[in-house]
Amino acid sequence: MNEGLQILHEDNHLIAINKPAGWLVQGDNTGDVPLSEYVKQYIKDRYNKPGDVFLGVIHRLDRPVSGVVIFARTTKALQRMNKLFADREVEKTYWAIVGERPDPISGHLTDYIVKDKKRNVAKALDRPSNRNKDAKKADLDYYLIGSIGDNHLLKVKPETGRPHQIRVQLAKMGCSIRGDVKYGFSKVNQDASIHLHSRSLSFIHPVKKEPVYIEADLPDEQIWNLFKDVD
Repeated sequence: MNEGLQILHEDNHLIAINKPAGWLVQGDNTGDVPLSEYVKQYIKDRYNKPGDVFLGVIHRLDRPVSGVVIFARTTKALQRMNKLFADREVEKTYWAIVGERPDPISGHLTDYIVKDKKRNVAKALDRPSNRNKDAKKADLDYYLIGSIGDNHLLKVKPETGRPHQIRVQLAKMGCSIRGDVKYGFSKVNQDASIHLHSRSLSFIHPVKKEPVYIEADLPDEQIWNLFKDVD
């Protein structure tokens, strides 16, 4: 499986992978081997490292989502990247294919998201209430960048990183992501993916202090290929 890793960026402190849909980023109760373990093995093999390899999980993508995932190779990088994410100093861009054309075709969404951990489902509210005091504010910008038939490609820039944020906010707007039956789309994708892709991350390197831009190619899949020439 390590041979199949698409490495997007690698230095002494960070490594970024183009995660295929269906892979876990970090282990869970399914017992399936996560991406983090394959990356550890890659580092161990490439650099002939004895013993355990350190790899810090900085952020996650939902299992059915594809695209850029970045890991820390040092504790210093992990701490500093965690702070960059917490301080919203990482610019995140996603591409999503939805089944309904948004109206308006671009805009800003603000909701309050509450997560039901037992059911692994989130809900977007117009405002927090006494019943949902744990709801967290969620902000994103979206832009329609292409339409082919009933497939509408959105560029999404989340300002926050709430659970299932893009999925639930777009669904609340009436634009469920293709394949995402959990949030209202009519049918599943055959491979259990959803058409949400972490397209790029940009930030100032936590150690080198240089600008970093990491972009992930779209999955080689029929619907995504309709938009392969869209910039």
